[in-house]
Parts: sequence; C-alpha cells; structure tokens
Amino acid sequence: MSMDIRLLPREEWPAQLSEIPQLPKELWVRGTLPPHGTKLLTVVGSRAMTHYGQEACQKLIAGLAGYPISIVSGLALGIDTCAHKAALAAGLHTLVVPGSGLGDDVLYPRSNRTFAREILHAGGGFLSEYAPDATSRIHYFPERNRLMVGLADAVLMIEAGPKSGTLITARLAGEYNRELLCIPHRIGDPHAFGPHLFTRLGATLVTEPLHILEALRIPPHEETSRDTAPTDLDDAERGIWSMLEEPKTRDEILRSAASLPAGDVLTALVALELRGLITEKFGAWHRT
Repeated sequence: MSMDIRLLPREEWPAQLSEIPQLPKELWVRGTLPPHGTKLLTVVGSRAMTHYGQEACQKLIAGLAGYPISIVSGLALGIDTCAHKAALAAGLHTLVVPGSGLGDDVLYPRSNRTFAREILHAGGGFLSEYAPDATSRIHYFPERNRLMVGLADAVLMIEAGPKSGTLITARLAGEYNRELLCIPHRIGDPHAFGPHLFTRLGATLVTEPLHILEALRIPPHEETSRDTAPTDLDDAERGIWSMLEEPKTRDEILRSAASLPAGDVLTALVALELRGLITEKFGAWHRT
C-alpha cells in the first residue's frame, strides 16, 4: 500500500461526528471517504463468527447492492472482515476504522493487511484518530468503536456473546441516538445474547435488506414481480407459486398443499427455484 495517508481538515470531517461527546483531536484518512449523500451502516459482531452469522451478514449486505450505502466496520477478524468483504462483493463503498494507525507496518490486525490493499484498490477508505505509526493498544478498540457508532446512520449487530465488546458498541448506539438493528437467532445460542437482549430493549429486528433500507430511510427500488404464473407449470408447481403471494416456510407450504404428496411438493419447490421463479431467504420461500 502506498503511503497516501493525510490529516483530514476539520471542515471535511463527517458531519455526524459533531453529535458525539469526546470528539477526536484529529482524524487521519487513507483512500476514499464515502461520497456525499451516502448513508453509513456500521456492522458489528463477534470475532468468533458462526456460519449463521456469516450467512446473515453476507445476505443482508448483498441485498443493499445498488443503493447509496457505505459499510463501516473495524477490520477485525470475524464479522468485521465479513462485512467489508460483502460490501466489496456488492459493489458498495466500505470504510474501515481500525484500532491502530493507518501505516502499513502498524495496521491491525496484521493478518488483514493484504485485504486492506484490496479495499483501497476497490475505492474504499480508512479513518483513524491515531497517528499513522501508532500501534494498536487495548484501549484503542473501545475508543474507535465510539467513532464507528458516531459515523453511522444505523448500527447493525450480527452476533454478540455475554462478554463481547460488541455489547459496548450497541449501548453507544442508544447513547448517540443511532438506530440499532439486530438479527434473530436460535433460542439458547450464546451468540444470540446481544441481539436478543437489545431487541427486548427496543432495537429494531431485521430479517431482510428491506428492513435496513427502512432504517436508513432509503426508498427501495421498484421491483418488477411476476403477477401471473408461467403457462408451462404443472399442477403442483402452479399451486405452490399461487400460494406464495406472501412468503411461507416449507412447513407452511406442506400444510397448505396437504392434498399433494410431500415428495411432489418438494420436487415442485426445487423446480421453481431452478427456474428462478422463487427463492428461499432466511427460512421462507418468496416469489422473485
């Protein structure tokens, strides 16, 4: 990475930061900041990322493709890295706020320095209140988390255990009057502690990208949906397609199509999915 680090003039600081206490004394930037008019979604979660957390993070961010959104996170292993990678895959800007300076030799974590180059080459940016040669310190991480929340228009928490530092970040969202978004988890999953706790305390539950767009106050693009079934569907396929005017789980479809053998229903689901007529998202089948 080339040393294109610069001290950001106060007049160029993101406006949202003026709303938080304990403003940084200075801000260093590397790469490209989000374009004017871009909404910033800060994504936080566990370093010990689960497969479910990874899948949810990827699907939710992929569904934001084409919208003026930048994904903000801290470059840590786990959910942070997943969020940055999902942003690049979706063609979205991504902004890194690391717990270190921005120099090549100190950027933390070391294992993500090659990935940091990818972010810069893709037009992303890095922001830090620490001098370019500042190595990471334990107290830097909660400090940088306040910046991640302060920058945000909304904060998305993917997963957080009972002792996770992500809980502190989620609490800051409330203190800074930022909308906190949480995904649902299975009962008893230790990674569900944070999302379920804050959902009970009033955070917004999100299960699809549309919910994030609503939180960011971005009107969704008009979608062209199929109002009539293709004429070449067999009876089972046509019946299932018709009942999916509203999303349904597989069990709901099986109950609604009780007159058909379960094997025929499942075969029809696969056939419709292969043709791109329906898709499954978070356990429910939808028309495309």
